[in-house]
Amino acid sequence: MPYYGFYYDPTYVLVLIGIILTVFASMRVNSTYSKYAKVRSMSGMTGAEAAQRLLWNAGIQDVRIEHVRGNLTDHYDPRAKVLRLSDATYGSASVAAVGVAAHECGHAIQHKEGYAPLSIRSALVPVANFGSRLGVPIILLGLLFGSGSLLINIGIWVFSLSVLFQVVTLPVEFNASSRALRLLESQGILGHQEIGQCRKVLSAAALTYVAAAAASLLQLLRLVLLFGGRRSDD
Repeated sequence: MPYYGFYYDPTYVLVLIGIILTVFASMRVNSTYSKYAKVRSMSGMTGAEAAQRLLWNAGIQDVRIEHVRGNLTDHYDPRAKVLRLSDATYGSASVAAVGVAAHECGHAIQHKEGYAPLSIRSALVPVANFGSRLGVPIILLGLLFGSGSLLINIGIWVFSLSVLFQVVTLPVEFNASSRALRLLESQGILGHQEIGQCRKVLSAAALTYVAAAAASLLQLLRLVLLFGGRRSDD
């Protein structure tokens, strides 16, 4: 394997690109959410109220809605069947809050309908956590003990599980946002102009998942470039 030196490694460019994408996406979602968090929805419904109506109209009565601390920590837990809305969403009647709440309802509806990508993502959670924590350490152990390609290749494959999770997450999130927009408009919770504003919020949020997937893929590519070509006699 070519030695790049302690201070210079051209593959760090891939890491830098991933960081830039992640920071840009985070800034975009925060600025977009902040803008439309100041716009009160015409219905006056809070995020929690909108979520409750959407769930009821979808025939979902076994999902609890809970208030969770934090900002944009909203999520749906399919194991506990709980939809958790953050401080910025639960009691707010803004277009942004209603949109985020509806997005999480989209996940609950996916769960009810057995949406395949959601099922796949849920099944990948434990292996993805394993891969993100242990992939790189396994590679380093392979280098440390000079065991050649075996541990290194195992580490790369283990890390790729976390990348797969990020990729599978994309259709799940895009679909939940599409469902949210359709439901909010068809049930009259948001008006036509508000739907356009809500779409901007959810599109900005989706960008964070795209950036995360891209950053993971770039990191995987870096690992392959650095270690994938090692032979057992290196």
